[in-house]
Amino acid sequence: MAAPMSAGNWETALEAMTLVLVRISGLMVFAPVFSSAAIPPRIKAGFVLAVSFLVAPVVAGFPGAHTELGILPVLGELSIGLVLGLTLSMLFEALEFAGQVLGFQFSFSLVNLMDPNAPVSTPLLGQMFGLLGTLVVLGAGLHRTLLEALFRTFATAPVGTVTLDPRAGWALVTLAGGIFAAALQLSAPVMAATMLAEMAVALAGKLAPQLPVMVIGVPLKTLLGFGVLVGSLALWPQWIEGRFAVLLDDAGRLLARSLRAG
Repeated sequence: MAAPMSAGNWETALEAMTLVLVRISGLMVFAPVFSSAAIPPRIKAGFVLAVSFLVAPVVAGFPGAHTELGILPVLGELSIGLVLGLTLSMLFEALEFAGQVLGFQFSFSLVNLMDPNAPVSTPLLGQMFGLLGTLVVLGAGLHRTLLEALFRTFATAPVGTVTLDPRAGWALVTLAGGIFAAALQLSAPVMAATMLAEMAVALAGKLAPQLPVMVIGVPLKTLLGFGVLVGSLALWPQWIEGRFAVLLDDAGRLLARSLRAG
């Protein structure tokens, strides 16, 4: 018969589970899919508790792991999840920004929807691109890849042994600059097509002043833009998967550079 677990062992197990729970909770705040308000808070809490209960006994036995609770260990665990979540959330920010840019090209600048998952109104195309990104992440199994990357951090940064370097905040701001470049990369074909349409209508207006360019300009630009957008959507899943992998690598390098042994 196995010996009963002592009070010290229970205390160590609970401390390890608490630190693991804090690290996973930081990811759940900003990470794509997991941070969605469409998931009930009870489901999120149950998921975090279940994963923490299963993972804590394993990670507590890693070399160098310290399970003592304290302000610095808790902040360090929280920072790891936040860095991963914030870095990968830039993918959906780029998709929403691309939708806002294309909304101007399609004359949808005043068409906003109240997002049921957020207390703000979002551009029509931005919400559509966000749903497309969620579909690609779930369909390609990238949410499992994200959890796998989080679990790997327990080996590279043992639980209770790291603190966040202040330079990590500036590094995240630098990475956020890629949101604009990624959004422009997505919207570039449509922007080029609509610009050519505007130039063609303007040239036709100069050659034939009696032509109602204001009447035909907006519908022509919108139809051409939608045609190019539909044609380019076939490449978007591959782009989203590639961008996800790049951001995940950036998060790994950021953690390796900005987290130091406590």
